[in-house]
Amino acid sequence: MAHVPGEHSPAPDPAPVDTHCPYCSLQCGMTLRPTPPDRGSGGTPGSVEVIERTAFPVNRGALCGKGRTAPAVLSSRVRLTEPLVRRPDSGRLEPATWEEALDRIAEGLEATGRAHGRDAVGVFGGGGLTNEKAYALGKFARVVLGTSQIDYNGRFCMSSAAAAHQRAFGLDRGLPFPLADVARTGCVVLVGSNLAETMPPALRYLTELKEAGGRLVVVDPRRTRTAEQADLHLAPRPGTDLALALGLLHLVVAEGRVDEEFVERRTSGWPEARAAAMAHWPELVERITGVPVPDLRKAVTMFCDAENSMVLTARGPEQQSKGTDTVGAWINLCLATGRAGRPLSGYGCLTGQGNGQGGREHGQKADQLPGYRKLADPAARAHVAAVWGVEPDALPGPGRSAYELLDALGRDVRALLLMGSNPLVSAPRAAHVESRLRSLDFLAVADVVLSETAALADVVLPVAQWAEETGTMTNLEGRVILRRAALTPPPGVRTDLSVLSGLAARLGWEKGFPADAEEVFEELRRASAGGPADYSGITYRRIAEEDGVFWPCPENAQETAGTGTEGTKEAEGTHSEGAERPGPHPGTPRLFLDRFATDDGRARFAPVSHRPAAEEPDAAYPVLLTTGRVLAQYQSGAQTRRVAELNEAAPGPYVQLHPLLAERLGAAEGVPIAVVSRRGRAVAPARISRDIRPDTVFMPFHWAGPGRANTVTNPALDPVSRMPEFKVCAVRLELAEG
Repeated sequence: MAHVPGEHSPAPDPAPVDTHCPYCSLQCGMTLRPTPPDRGSGGTPGSVEVIERTAFPVNRGALCGKGRTAPAVLSSRVRLTEPLVRRPDSGRLEPATWEEALDRIAEGLEATGRAHGRDAVGVFGGGGLTNEKAYALGKFARVVLGTSQIDYNGRFCMSSAAAAHQRAFGLDRGLPFPLADVARTGCVVLVGSNLAETMPPALRYLTELKEAGGRLVVVDPRRTRTAEQADLHLAPRPGTDLALALGLLHLVVAEGRVDEEFVERRTSGWPEARAAAMAHWPELVERITGVPVPDLRKAVTMFCDAENSMVLTARGPEQQSKGTDTVGAWINLCLATGRAGRPLSGYGCLTGQGNGQGGREHGQKADQLPGYRKLADPAARAHVAAVWGVEPDALPGPGRSAYELLDALGRDVRALLLMGSNPLVSAPRAAHVESRLRSLDFLAVADVVLSETAALADVVLPVAQWAEETGTMTNLEGRVILRRAALTPPPGVRTDLSVLSGLAARLGWEKGFPADAEEVFEELRRASAGGPADYSGITYRRIAEEDGVFWPCPENAQETAGTGTEGTKEAEGTHSEGAERPGPHPGTPRLFLDRFATDDGRARFAPVSHRPAAEEPDAAYPVLLTTGRVLAQYQSGAQTRRVAELNEAAPGPYVQLHPLLAERLGAAEGVPIAVVSRRGRAVAPARISRDIRPDTVFMPFHWAGPGRANTVTNPALDPVSRMPEFKVCAVRLELAEG
């Protein structure tokens, strides 16, 4: 149990409230108990206790330090509690009333659209927004503002995996099976994930896997806390994950391990994919990746000898300019060996942000409408337009992806409404993005804290946090869960839904934008009905009673929404998908058991070949930089950097480098190192370790200022997913003064 003082008035009934952590995509269950003033020495008036919630099946009571200390950000000492408006005379952000702040935003957005066209107004959302907020924000952009220019920071999360999932299976859900299945399979190949630090409660599934006799292969350029748990650690050169996957598939073919019956019955495109893989023989792959051929053979043996196997990817292989093809190559490995479309096997993506999955399903993404419908599809436009009460032709077409939208600020896009994101720290080529934000005619930000991005705004709105509002999230398994309010927001703070409702009213839409979350969700259900991500059978009551409901979940059991789950039966603990059951649909814990969600029901191989990173080392920039997260901080750090306990554990950025590289540079532990790329320079203390390749350095990306890792990262985009290449760029190292 953790107790963190806040400064709220508790809810009228201080009974414990079951809810979920505000951070990563595990969405760990927890219970909050508001502490009344008369509780004695147990706490400050208005404090809240975090209590383990062992019944929730994902984390089973386990919480990391971020979850335990999450209530610390509820304190008015660290958060925004009143609107701020930049005064022309002083140029400073100063307190304002809500009426003035909302009027100013409405005027700024409307004037820009009138003067420069509707697409001169942009909207940028976040992967931490609830499904209701994501839905309302997308609707607000397209209906009220009439702009195509909307995207969100989830584009930087798992968009490459999503694109590869769509291409191979016809449907994108992070994990097509419950997380609990990971502990029951025979072998897991974990690619580019350090979940021991990024989502610690999930590590228990890998521990249980090994305790049951399963094997773990970890692919990562660094020997992380997760890699230390592995039976086999493969440390490829950053940017070569695609070659590695192709090399493993080559060995699968050469050793006669292809599941020919599965390939023939349930897939298409194998001859082309096979030919591409056979061009990547083991010795060539060793030269490209640095992974020895014997280790390649060991990985294939572990993966194929197990009765069931999984490949799980995260940002390592995905945040590359060839991320979609890289994930596609790992999916090919699963398909060729028959490790897909059956219980306890398959490919899955470990989503990063809390609602990275749901955030793109319901309209924040530039090319999508609610229910994971395509914005360019006439039938999808007609369905959603009917729910919204507008003509299909009134909806704008697809807009720019996240980085392209940020790059257009101050030029094509002159005004921006931003909710729940801090791109000044989190975007690639961040100094350039900062200059684009500063060049805007008008910037409005809604956030819980005064982030680095909010500090540049013309208007800043203080909005409610996870413990102060109700709404749904969709975790990495596709499980829709319910966050419940345990506290009332402090005076001067409103919810994001209230903000959108107020702005819509000022811009001529008195109806259609309710501030009540459940009312918004009821409309979301109708808008998603019949789409790939069908939530029409999910209600707040069902979520509460069932500890979450897996999508797709049509309104009745006879509807399947094209998910490839028709007629699925109970098998090895597999929840029946309910296609033949009368009454309500039970939800879909496991996808693709009978067919894939493609037109012909077959999974599609991707005929991919290795290609270099967008920026390879050269004489001027001879070292590779890769980036990532640390245990005690989260994303851009806007919230976690305001928690004393977390700052004590991870007080600032650093540059991890191998002793051989440090010796060549003349660097010692703790000495400031400058990491310089073609885009800028970041400076942080050296952390010398043999846990990283000698040709590579690592920086965490949670901090602003001189140690901002994303100052130097490369915005080169994947041609399909539009994911920037965060994970690899060429740099040089210098000893820095001070």
